[in-house]
Parts: sequence; structure tokens; C-alpha cells
Amino acid sequence: MDWGTDLWDQCDTIEKHTQSGLELVEKYVKFVKERTEIEQNYAKQLRNLSKKYNPKRGSKDEPECRFSSYQSFLDILNETNDYAGQRELIAENMMMNICIELTKYLQELKQERKTYLSEAKKAQQSLESTYKQLDSSKKRFEREWREAERAAQYAEKTDQDINATKADVEKAKQQAHMRAHIAEECKNDYAAQLQKYNKEQNQFYFNDMPLVFNKLQDMDERRVRKLAQGYVLFSDTEKHVMPIIGKCLEGITKAGTNVNERNDSLALIEQYKSGFERPGDLEFEDYSQGINRASSDSSLGTPKGPMDLLGKNRNKNFWLFSKKSKRFTPERTTPTVTEDFTHLPPEQRRKRLQQKLDEIGKELQKEVDQSEALGKMKDVYEKNPQMGDPASLASQISQTAQNIERLKGDLGKYENWLAEAGGRGDTLRYRPHTFNNNGAHDVYSPDGAHSEESTPDPSQAIYAEFDDDFEEEELTAPIGKCTAMYNFPGASEGTISMQEGEVLAVVEEDKGDGWTRVRRTNGDEGYIPTSYVNISLNK
Repeated sequence: MDWGTDLWDQCDTIEKHTQSGLELVEKYVKFVKERTEIEQNYAKQLRNLSKKYNPKRGSKDEPECRFSSYQSFLDILNETNDYAGQRELIAENMMMNICIELTKYLQELKQERKTYLSEAKKAQQSLESTYKQLDSSKKRFEREWREAERAAQYAEKTDQDINATKADVEKAKQQAHMRAHIAEECKNDYAAQLQKYNKEQNQFYFNDMPLVFNKLQDMDERRVRKLAQGYVLFSDTEKHVMPIIGKCLEGITKAGTNVNERNDSLALIEQYKSGFERPGDLEFEDYSQGINRASSDSSLGTPKGPMDLLGKNRNKNFWLFSKKSKRFTPERTTPTVTEDFTHLPPEQRRKRLQQKLDEIGKELQKEVDQSEALGKMKDVYEKNPQMGDPASLASQISQTAQNIERLKGDLGKYENWLAEAGGRGDTLRYRPHTFNNNGAHDVYSPDGAHSEESTPDPSQAIYAEFDDDFEEEELTAPIGKCTAMYNFPGASEGTISMQEGEVLAVVEEDKGDGWTRVRRTNGDEGYIPTSYVNISLNK
């Protein structure tokens, strides 16, 4: 079944149907364009949202960035940004593979349809012209035949008229014969025109128009097939990026599962632990006694702490939650930053010193490697003078040597500061000072005896150091073991040295001051930094 055979008389219907099909393609192209605009706007909004909540470059080093919940949120923002990129890719592919392709194909179909309809119109015009010639020949034949009949009747009448002359009769017969001859010619012409028209009509209805209709049918079927491919592409375009979108969503899920509340709590402790002990009890000050105590009797204080830096406000108690005030007060002053980090609490000072040691160690290793490379290059130049002058490396070798010496000095300096800050003998008390009846503050010595000491300088460290002696009459049973992750010199009293990878027995857990007591197999005991080892306690 085809249009040329079964719809030979439905030219107007075919014309309307093909036009409607082209309009459907245009409508679908507009639909996809609007869909791509929605995708682009959606992607743009997602990118703006991700950018809005992403921290600025400078704020990525802020303390809260170390928490897993914060890092997971940053991962979610990054995955959202990637997800927006996939939505943009969907919009781009839809525009390229559907809109542009179908628009180009639609123009070709319009031109093709116009050509076929033009062919049909020309064929119809030719048939109509032949029909006009046939109708004209038919009317002429009819007219001449009537004239010939009248001429024959007049000739017969004249022949029967007794009054008519022989000349009149002869003339009438000649006229009738001429008219009959003309009528016969018109008849022949009409017959020829009729035969021609029938032939053209047969050609028109059985060849020309069916061919045009079949071409239009083929064109319309190709249009439908192309449109169906566009429908499939509409889905496939999104399916192709689904695996990547799935990975983005998996990344968001992973970000959620990576949040570790326990590690966040430990990170907060690691970041802000000061190393001070809690404030001690306030001393009773008996103002009923009128006799002022001697300075030697009024020196019962506590080791130096942050309260010593408060100056005239030292009579105020230390509160965990500071009262906010917009007015600038001595309490709001920022401590002076010192090279040995004595402006920091003990625990934070130890961490910063260790950080500095790591940085210096890396720089020192870099300079040592460079020195070795320069030495090898110098040897090569000495053995092969054509490759270079050994003397040209002298300045670099000298500079590298100076850098190594400088870094070694810095390393020793910071190691001493770390040993000083991390000595196990430190007793860090964080207590308010008391005042005697004269208004002078008392400073208590470690043994409880009064001593005469001047007011501590605020620029000094905010904690005092005391040494403990380790006197053990018998060995304590180990409670676990630990493996050293870093080298530790054990330079201060009470500490023990260790090498990276060394396994030690744990005798006493970290009590919150950052130190763990360990024992070697040979019986040597001492304290090591808890953060330097990986501890496994017995169950």
C-alpha cells in the first residue's frame, strides 16, 4: 500500500499532512531548546550555590577546616559543582545533537516538499491546458456540424423549390458540401484532441501523481524516522552522563559517611588543648587580723599562669566563658608573638615547635641533597674539565654550607625549646593568685613555703616548669605496647630517647598532658610524646 495508489485522489490531504509533520518537527525543536535553557539555568544556579558556600582562598586554613564534618561539606560542594557540569553537558549535547541537527534536516525537508508539490502542480497545469484545448475543439466541432446541417437542409430545400434557378441550387449544394467538409475536419481534430487528453490524463493519474505522492510518502516516513531518533536522543543524552552523575551522588554519600564525630572531637582537643591544670582552691584571707604578714609569709602562690598577665585585674577570678565587651580592655589585648612560641599554652607551644622542627628538617634535607649534588658535579668537572670549571661551583657550595650550618643551629635551638617545653617534670598549674592584707600578691613555691619574688614580667612564659624525679622501687607491669612513628632525642630529664619504628612497652597512659611513660626491654624507663607513637593497650 502506498499513497500513489490508495490516496490518488487525496492531494489536499497529503499536502496538509506533510505540512503538519514539518510543524511537529519545529515544535519538538522548540521544546528541546526550552529544555536546554532549563538545564543551563539549573546548572548555573547550582554553580552559584556551590560558589556561595565555598570558603574563600584565605579561609581554607581556618581551624574549623580540619574537622571531618567541614571537609565533608566541602566535598559535597565540589560534587555539586561537578554535578552542575554534567547538567551543562546534557544541555550542550541536546542542543548539538537534537536542535541543530533537526533544524538543518527540517530545512532540507521543506525544500524537498516544495519541489515535489511544484512537480505535481506543473503536471496538473499541463493536464488542464490539454483539457482546455479539447473543450475548444469539441465546441468548434459542435458549431461547424450544426452549420453543415443547416447548409444541407437549405440545399435540399432549394433543390425542391420550383422557382429556384439551377445556379441557386448548385450554389446551395456547394455551400452544403463545404460546410460538411469543415465539420468533418473539426470532428477529426476533436477526436485527436480527445485521444491526446485521455493519454495525458492516464499519464497524470497513473504515473505522474502516484510518483509525486510516493516521493512525499518517502519524505514523510524519513521525517518520522528522524523525529523518532530525536526522541531517543532526548533520553540517551541524559543516560550517557548518568554514570558520572551517579559518581557525583556517590561522592556526596561518601562525604556523609566520612564524617567521624569522634575524630572531630579529638581534633578539637588537639587544636586547643592548653596543657594547663585546672585552677586550685582559693586561699582564705583573714582580714580580721590587723598584723600584716611578712613578705616571707605571704608568698604562698601558684606557679605562673595566664592570670599573671592580667596586671591590675589579677584579683578577678578566671572564668571559662569570657564576657563579651566591645570596649577595648587589657583582657582583650593580643599576646606578643615570640620566636619560641612562649606566648602559647604549653600543649600548643609543643605542637608549634614540633611543626617548626619538621619544616627546618625538610629545609635542611633539601640543602644537604643540594650539597651532595654540587659535590658530585664538582668531581665530574675535575675529572672532565671540558664539561665545566670546578671553581664556578665554589660560591654555591659555600652558600649551601652556610645554609646547612644555619639550619643546624636553628634545629638545635628549636630542639632545646621543645625539650624545655615538653619535659615530663613540668607541673602546669592554672590557679588564681591570692592577695595578702597589704594588697601584695602571694606567689607560692612548689613546696608550699613562702618566698620573696618580684611580680612576674608579663612578657615571660605563662606557665612554670618544675622537675619530677622518677623513683620506682619495683617495676610496674606493662599495660600495652607502642611503636615509634618519629625519632625523639629524649634530651630533658625524665624522658627517654627512641628511634622511628622502635617498639616499647607502655607503663603509664597519657594523663592529659601529652606524655606517655614507656619502658625498654633493658629496663630503661622514661616519658615520650604521646603524639610520636602509635599505642596499642592490652584488653
